Amino acid sequence: MELQYLVAKIYVDGDLRIDPVSVVNVFHRLVAQQALPGVLVDVAELLHVPAGPGVVLVGVEADYALDHTSHHWGVLYRRKAPLAGTNADRIRQALQAAGQIARLLEAEFPGQLTFSRTDFSLTVNDRVLAANTPATFAATRPELEAYLQGWLGRAGSTLALLESDPRQRFGVRVQTAVPFDLPA
Repeated sequence: MELQYLVAKIYVDGDLRIDPVSVVNVFHRLVAQQALPGVLVDVAELLHVPAGPGVVLVGVEADYALDHTSHHWGVLYRRKAPLAGTNADRIRQALQAAGQIARLLEAEFPGQLTFSRTDFSLTVNDRVLAANTPATFAATRPELEAYLQGWLGRAGSTLALLESDPRQRFGVRVQTAVPFDLPA
């Protein structure tokens, strides 16, 4: 199964201690500087949406966000363009991009905003490629576990479905026994 259009979300460690509106200016500066890979286009502040996308940095190939989906704050990377390579390559790229924006935001708000080093999720943003079924989880689990073991070593991690509802996108939440460095 080819995993394209990956969404990686690294959760905020504890409670969000900043006003999410303050991220809008940071994202505008990143657009002006074209400071992240790909073409950055605009910023959308969607904080009025309950448990929604938060503040989004819109790009051509991918979006970045300080996201509040499912009532969990985190930094999010959403790939919109297909990416060549293996599933492991695409997982690595999504986690690196999420890690990059997480490090940038932590540097902007030192001591006020930290992201977890033990908790993240990966979602396939295409229901045709990966239906949210037990069969998809069974088919992708060995490859996900192999990637995580290669990245984290034998420290151990748990994978769980994000949602059991087949109308939702397929995704997994990963919790690690040992903290990881934000992917670089």
